[in-house]
Amino acid sequence: MPSSPDLAAAGGVPKAAPTAAPARRSWAPLLQSAPLWAVLLLFFVFPLLATAVVSLWDYTEYSLVPDVVSRNYVEMFEGCGDLSGGLCTTFRTYISTLRLCGMVWAVTLVLGFVVSYFLCFHVRSDGMRMALFLLCTAPFLTSNVIRMISWIPLLGREGVVNQALVALRLAERPQDWLLFSEFSVVLAFVHLYTLFVVVPVFNSMMRIDRRLLEAARDAGAGAWQTIWHVVVPLAKPGLVIGSIFVIVLVMGDFVTIGVMGGQQIASVGKVIQVQMSYLQFPAAAAQAVVLLALVLVVIAVMTKLVDIRREL
Repeated sequence: MPSSPDLAAAGGVPKAAPTAAPARRSWAPLLQSAPLWAVLLLFFVFPLLATAVVSLWDYTEYSLVPDVVSRNYVEMFEGCGDLSGGLCTTFRTYISTLRLCGMVWAVTLVLGFVVSYFLCFHVRSDGMRMALFLLCTAPFLTSNVIRMISWIPLLGREGVVNQALVALRLAERPQDWLLFSEFSVVLAFVHLYTLFVVVPVFNSMMRIDRRLLEAARDAGAGAWQTIWHVVVPLAKPGLVIGSIFVIVLVMGDFVTIGVMGGQQIASVGKVIQVQMSYLQFPAAAAQAVVLLALVLVVIAVMTKLVDIRREL
């Protein structure tokens, strides 16, 4: 009768699997992701923790006092419990910010969807599609500030738009609401951030099987029915990702609102910038923590609509 090693060599008894290899394989993904975790901890987690800690500090006109106090949060929401005299300053500021964010989000979402749909389903040549897509990115070759300020000579009282309106007798005199108003702020935001919707929506639409559109047309669906029942559901991941980009960028912006709004429109980002200019860092940190919490709630609600991890 052959011995056990002979049976193993002849294939009668399977050899025992080595135990060290699985251990090495289990550590490999962790080691590969270690640089990414280091970057996230250093540039994302630690700054957020530092902001949360500073928001609990006390301060005077000339110094910061490391302590654990609730002064900054109490002063932020002071008077907000009594609604008999109207909304408090903090609530009005957040409502103004959310209103601007909602208008910008709606316009950029529609424009981003239309541009992406045209590039994906109406441009047949891949070369032309890429050329037009790169044309959309051309404004990013210049600074955001330059693109934003370029609207001032166009929308001013003596600008091109007002002169055209008066020359065409569409207005009797130059219109003041074109500049330093919510209209000019929304216009600048749309100009700056529409591409952040175009890119993810374009990516989602390019993955749609064209046979689905043909099947919808064969089933008798019209153009709008095909868009609403086929394209929109399949492009939903891109729409959600683009919406998150726009909401996060607009909620924390203060430069565009300050310049295009003529320093007349309230926003949370503007409040934080003013507090930092007066060296009130704990109060600004408290505002940043509350703003971050609000943005995270909005993002959590939007991510319930689609599995972002599958899209990424």
